[in-house]
Amino acid sequence: MTHEPAPSQQHPDEHARSGRTAGTGAQAHSHTHLGPLHLSENEHRRVVTVLAGLVVPLVLATLIGLAVLWPTGSSPVGSQSFTAGSASPESATVTGLDVADCVQAAAALGSVSDGSLLDSAICAEITTGAAAGVVMPVHVPAESLPAADVGDRLNVIYTADALVGGTPFVFLDYDRQVPVGALTVVYLVVVVAVAGRKGVLSVVGLLLSSAVLLLFMIPALLKGGSPMAVTLTGSVAMMLLAVYVAHGVSVRTTTALLGTLAGVVLTVLLSLWGVAAANLTGAVGDDALTLTALVPGLDLRSLLTCGMVIAGLGVLNDVTITQASAVWELHAANPALGRGRLFTGGMRIGRDHIASTVYTLAFAYAGTALPLILSASLIDRAVIDTVLSGEIAEELVRTLVSSIGLVLAIPATTLIAALLCRTERTGHAEP
Repeated sequence: MTHEPAPSQQHPDEHARSGRTAGTGAQAHSHTHLGPLHLSENEHRRVVTVLAGLVVPLVLATLIGLAVLWPTGSSPVGSQSFTAGSASPESATVTGLDVADCVQAAAALGSVSDGSLLDSAICAEITTGAAAGVVMPVHVPAESLPAADVGDRLNVIYTADALVGGTPFVFLDYDRQVPVGALTVVYLVVVVAVAGRKGVLSVVGLLLSSAVLLLFMIPALLKGGSPMAVTLTGSVAMMLLAVYVAHGVSVRTTTALLGTLAGVVLTVLLSLWGVAAANLTGAVGDDALTLTALVPGLDLRSLLTCGMVIAGLGVLNDVTITQASAVWELHAANPALGRGRLFTGGMRIGRDHIASTVYTLAFAYAGTALPLILSASLIDRAVIDTVLSGEIAEELVRTLVSSIGLVLAIPATTLIAALLCRTERTGHAEP
């Protein structure tokens, strides 16, 4: 862990005691979110020793867990065929919203029979495959039709068997590579422009954490690995990469990491109890049922618990980083503060975090589940019964568990940071 230089607010005798002159204060940086932190040489050595004694075994245990749980043999990812029989995915571009414009051309090719077209069809030029360059009717589901416009790129399915009964091209989805790619570029430019080097490192940390999720956790879960063991190992690996790559190896980041892990443990315990006590099955929705059929033996209840843990990692890490920084800033400003006063001072700051996190996850769920909530509200049923029904109850428990773990992680991080700080009787400490 790096030795962080002293801030400009230090007293001259503190500079001398730490091997620096008072004149270096003119070059020191001001306090920032994870900026410079003053620790005397002895205290820095003690804190680093304690943190290393905690983190090094954690890193070793994580590496061992990755080695033991890493999926071997053929990966189940991509093992299911995307299309059936002679069907093949193709690309198309919308040329008109009135299907009459291309019915005659398609009929001349013998690919459309009289009366075979559905009302929800559009004209599109096929851009790949054997029919490239041909304008054909494409059936589009009614719920997807309002978004169609001339020039839109589509992904379609070509089925040769449908040549006799109607158009062989059926709408699959819109091609979103260009808009999503543009938003990604804008996101990266904004992050780098605003946050500079820190923003670049944060993006790198995100990519490495995503690699753990995609290359380890998902294949291991599909191969039948223990959901809880895989999730805990993967979560710790993701946090190690994200925190240290984005913020660097230091006393503050290590303190925040320990607070994050404390929050993860609390979230795991709460989710295990919540899933069991509320009799949640995890088998709601078509995706869960399909997954059960394709992956025999998969425990959906354990998978639901794992999802609760992963869902709260990002916000959990954010509040612990900020909280650890706050406690160390208080200690750097006044090394004579005792652990009790550091804890109470840090919690005064932490209460603001708690006040905001109370609604953060709730609003996030309400936004993503808005169609489900609207559908449920149409049913003539008691509100409490609607809220506690299947799919809504799962999301409710997920939100409550993540929120409780988030709130409890704040005092846990504050306590860890306060215990690591040692009171220094300098004789010049400000009240």
